[in-house]
Amino acid sequence: MTKTFKALMMGGAAALAMTGAAHADAHGDAVTACLITKTDTNPFFVKMREGATEAAEAAGINLQTYAGAIDGDVESQVAAVETCIAAGASGILITPSDSRALAPVIGQAREAGLLVIALDTPFEPADTADATFATDNFEAGRLIGAWAAATLGDAAADARIALLDLNPSEVSVDYLRDQGFLTGFGIDVMDPTDIGDETDERIVGNDVTNGNEEGGRTAMENLLQIDPSINVVYTINEPAAAGAYAALQAFGLQDQALIVSVDGGCAGVRDVAAGVIGATSMQFPLRMASLGIEAIAQFAADGSLPENSEGLDFFNTGVMLVTDSPVDGIDSITSEEALELCWG
Repeated sequence: MTKTFKALMMGGAAALAMTGAAHADAHGDAVTACLITKTDTNPFFVKMREGATEAAEAAGINLQTYAGAIDGDVESQVAAVETCIAAGASGILITPSDSRALAPVIGQAREAGLLVIALDTPFEPADTADATFATDNFEAGRLIGAWAAATLGDAAADARIALLDLNPSEVSVDYLRDQGFLTGFGIDVMDPTDIGDETDERIVGNDVTNGNEEGGRTAMENLLQIDPSINVVYTINEPAAAGAYAALQAFGLQDQALIVSVDGGCAGVRDVAAGVIGATSMQFPLRMASLGIEAIAQFAADGSLPENSEGLDFFNTGVMLVTDSPVDGIDSITSEEALELCWG
């Protein structure tokens, strides 16, 4: 296990331990915090909720949790923010389903004096929220793109690539991972915030998955109808990757395509071990959540705001490539190592 990775994990543990002293705000009132996730079924958000709950309990903070019905359910998230404002919460942690559409209600929350922290998915612009704790999603995509290109070697010049994205809204987490993958693979992107405007002939096409297995399977089926020779598959997350593999398997093409993804959930890591996914970029949702609760506790105590990582407009919670087929020049850990660190 690398020293960098150990440092990341120690940082998360330290953050969790530090929250224990904050039980009340500057006026001596009990602190209430809200966690609003995209869904309550995706293992990533389940782990995030577990991390926030554990940190809140350690800090003596009253935590209220909310979630959308599906990824992209903006209405439920708006209602949750409004409820948190009315409840007099000190702060909100939110994984925005739409990094643009939620801006007005987030503005209302900040005007009401709440600290708003985006988790995982940055708002657009980033300063819509007071702070962001997230994976460097572009880097997560770049790592798997570079790994795929290095794994293919000379054959990368003739690759047939399918890109399985999130949803038609093209939120920040979606285009950052997609464009990161293409950059890592060596493909010129056009507008870095626009998915699907590339002109490289190796790209078969893009389709959306809603970040779940069923969507991944349908998207893969659609793209295979365009070109059954697809041999590289980028997926927004590991549930979508599982669906893509199921579609390839149904066509007898499971050994033809190299699948790469982002998440680091235990199911995805086991898929790396089984050869279903070639490589995935591991995120740390528990660290995002625990750091977020710490920040709300500190804000309630003295009004201070969290700081960004140097040179970034967010606090980088880390990313690590997971693969059992390492390549020169790209740091990675094995699926066996990742199983000790995964979530879900």
